[in-house]
Amino acid sequence: MTRHFTLAGLFGALMATTAQAQDGLEIIGKPVDGKTGFQPAVTELASDLQWLDGMILVIITIITLFVTALLVWVAIRYNEKRNATPASFTHNTPVEIAWTVVPIVVLVFIGAFSLPVLFKQQEIPEADLTIKVTGYQWYWGYEYVDEGFEFDSYMLGSPATLDDSTRPEDANVTPFVLDEHMEAKLVDAGYSRDEFLLATDTSVVVPVGKTVVMQVTAADVIHAWTIPSFGVKQDAVPGRLAELWFKAEQEGIYFGQCSELCGFYHAYMPITVKVVSEAAYAEWLAEAREEYAGIPQTRVLASN
Repeated sequence: MTRHFTLAGLFGALMATTAQAQDGLEIIGKPVDGKTGFQPAVTELASDLQWLDGMILVIITIITLFVTALLVWVAIRYNEKRNATPASFTHNTPVEIAWTVVPIVVLVFIGAFSLPVLFKQQEIPEADLTIKVTGYQWYWGYEYVDEGFEFDSYMLGSPATLDDSTRPEDANVTPFVLDEHMEAKLVDAGYSRDEFLLATDTSVVVPVGKTVVMQVTAADVIHAWTIPSFGVKQDAVPGRLAELWFKAEQEGIYFGQCSELCGFYHAYMPITVKVVSEAAYAEWLAEAREEYAGIPQTRVLASN
């Protein structure tokens, strides 16, 4: 396999390739100022996780209210004024049995729902698309295993994405600093200032409704690949190959970030995934084969 990795060639020509898959896509999976809770769930895994979280929240809320009410009742019923002579007993067998059995029942109930959700994440289905992702300090490398090409993905505005020979305005951009020059660079790439620290120069592009298996590893230190809207997170450990899977049910642009402290620029290691239609994916794939693997589109079309 061939990796075309020159700062001028990769980051300049690559913009046109990835931007085409971005056209018309809604940015769905990103943090929103002033809001709490989860990002929209667009996979079965994420929906299961959010439902489980809601169920457990109900349970712990009931327990918290019960314990608080019990404390208040005891404080009022057995204060010194109402109970001048306190009892001297040391044991109450029914109460001790209750406070042992009830928590066990609650935990078993929670486990009966949480374990299937966990197993669903760990049982990797047959893939429609396999992508190997490698974490580096501080960027991601992606290999489309069955397609014979790979590329690297850097945060927009990092030094590796600045090339004033192809974009003269990059000479005014200060790496990692959000100002009018950085905002212009984001806009040129099809994003806005709201996507600063989230958008990357190249994106993982996958078709909607297809099972994607990500093979996750690292080349230097431990990283972690995660997309909140997909409900997936997997540590990338050097020397080990782990897997995760997802099947996105809605087209759009989704963001994640390295979720394992990995060094000085850990905060500047985002992930961008674009979920597109099958037709758009086929078009992007033909361009990506030519761009990264040197396979002419005419040859690809002929083989299909």
